[in-house]
Amino acid sequence: MGTETEVRWTPSGVRLRRVTRRPGRWNWLFVPGGPGLGSESLLGLAETVQVPGTAWLVDLPGDGSNRGVPQVPVHRYAAWPDVLAEAAGELTDAVMVGHSTGGMFLLSVPGLAARLAGAVLVSSAPHAGWREAFGHWAAGHPLPGLAAAADAYGRDPGDGTLRALTLAAAPWNFTPRGLPAGRALLAGLPYCHEAVAWAETRFDEDYRARWTPQEAGLPTLVVSGAEDHVVDQGLWRDAPGFHGPRVLHRTVPDAGHFPWIEAPAPVREAFAALVPLLRSGRP
Repeated sequence: MGTETEVRWTPSGVRLRRVTRRPGRWNWLFVPGGPGLGSESLLGLAETVQVPGTAWLVDLPGDGSNRGVPQVPVHRYAAWPDVLAEAAGELTDAVMVGHSTGGMFLLSVPGLAARLAGAVLVSSAPHAGWREAFGHWAAGHPLPGLAAAADAYGRDPGDGTLRALTLAAAPWNFTPRGLPAGRALLAGLPYCHEAVAWAETRFDEDYRARWTPQEAGLPTLVVSGAEDHVVDQGLWRDAPGFHGPRVLHRTVPDAGHFPWIEAPAPVREAFAALVPLLRSGRP
């Protein structure tokens, strides 16, 4: 986080850290997946896409390393994920970028679209159907050491055992070519097992999008790796409201769940394709 130049907190404790600035009026808010992974997981994406405007990393209260500071309330998960509306209202011309569960958080906050200039959904999904699909795929692709790491996490849930479990599952998230860089990324992140526990009981199983780009008239990019085996990207095909002239779909060849790791140039091109729609505004 050496490029960080400004830090803000919303009234509910959402942390925004400015990491890049280029000419342009848009504020790009990068919301990490997991949950439990810090927004540091998206620093490489924010730097890769080179979008016009300013890029901010977003951590909900109690997520990643956004803990143990006066700005974060004691009941930090009470308003998850609705606090994202505060983050969007903190800045003008906000374009919210959600990776994986982060994208699902965006879509689960009614009224959020009205506060945004645009949205990007990276390796995300319109509903919880991805969980069953992933379960079937994972059962057919066992990983050495994963069962032991899962057992250790089940017996002693903590930030350390969550990190070990995530690293054991790393080959599911990346192509073989991208795995070394992917492991290095995951190894250097902050982890928060309390955020994972919240999502398991309050969000994951019942998640369904509560707004769509089409009904909101919101310029939106849906982008993923062609080799994403974690979140089934086929779910978008039959998802009403996620198609039309203002919703772009881009699939990045030879890339996994973190597509910018294996294929930064095509991801950058996908983000660039959204900019003309942002310039044209809402219909």
